[in-house]
Amino acid sequence: MLFPPDFAWPRYVSWARALLAAAALTITYFLPGPVSALMYGVLGVFLAYSTGVAIRSRWQSGTFGLLVLFADTIFFLIVASFGAENLLWVASVFYLYLLTEALVFYSQVEVLVVAAVCAIFCAVLPYAEIHMLERTVVVAGVLAVAFAASKQRQKARVEELQEQLQEAQKTAEKAREQERVRIASDFHDGPLQSFISLQMRLEILRKLMERDLNAGMQDLKQLYSLAQSQVRDLRAFLHSMRPVDVDGANLVSSARRTAESFQKESGLPVTFLGANTPVGLPQEMSGEVLQMLREALHNVQKHAGATRVAVSMEKTDRGLEISVDDNGHGFNFAGTYTLEELELLRLGPASLKRRARSLNADLLLESRPGRGAGLKFRIPLQ
Repeated sequence: MLFPPDFAWPRYVSWARALLAAAALTITYFLPGPVSALMYGVLGVFLAYSTGVAIRSRWQSGTFGLLVLFADTIFFLIVASFGAENLLWVASVFYLYLLTEALVFYSQVEVLVVAAVCAIFCAVLPYAEIHMLERTVVVAGVLAVAFAASKQRQKARVEELQEQLQEAQKTAEKAREQERVRIASDFHDGPLQSFISLQMRLEILRKLMERDLNAGMQDLKQLYSLAQSQVRDLRAFLHSMRPVDVDGANLVSSARRTAESFQKESGLPVTFLGANTPVGLPQEMSGEVLQMLREALHNVQKHAGATRVAVSMEKTDRGLEISVDDNGHGFNFAGTYTLEELELLRLGPASLKRRARSLNADLLLESRPGRGAGLKFRIPLQ
């Protein structure tokens, strides 16, 4: 069935059938000219059947619905078989109702079967009066089948779009969950640890000032400097949470603005190299690339102890290549490692590794203890 079972139309259509049967019986009674008792009997039986269906059945679905459609088709064939000119209006009106019922509740196959059976039956009837009805049956049947085919295509397209929407919602939810995990991890490793350290230093300061006020004042100055440093770290962390400014036409320009903004807020000199040429990444991937760059710069400010940073972005035949180099103290290991090696050895920044995997990017980390570190990403261009 093509119609949702919780919709009100099935009940309305059932009562419309009953009202149509009652109107046909009443008007036929007052028509001039003879009408056979058998015809009155058929109309009466159909009225009783229609009323029963309307009262007892709210839904037109399943096997019972197909039986109802079959009964309605038989009724039309019986009325048409009488061949009386003054009863053709009953057959015509009910045939239109029959097609409407098939279109609303059933698929293209049922509509085609009903239209074909009715057209063939009218074609083989021997009455001259039936030729006018035959033309109506054929034309209306062809239109109904064409409409049913269009409806079927639209339904298939709607289902396809719904599947795409569900897939997009799942992808978005997965991305949100990954971002929540990353933010929680970064907050735990960054601001939270800083505030825990500050809390412990305050407790030590309280005990120190109880014993030696002058020494406590000296320690208080150091603690004030630490608090200022933590405020800068927290601001940098909050800045990394802001939505990235993506220039869909030129990712390199957006990356350059990101580097300039980082330099203003951190006071750390940044050298940016990159030609302002279109890259061709989708909007979503561009945002992820900028977020990755911003996070790499934030890690340099937070952990590296560097005095300068160099950022480059270049589009090559192998993809979009991005590098972030600093002159800080490097990681606590030496050497150059790929993403797979970093995963195996559990080395390197976890959040940047997650972002590299999400972009299907190659990652290369070079650590020079005491002399700095370098991150290189290569993102494939489709």
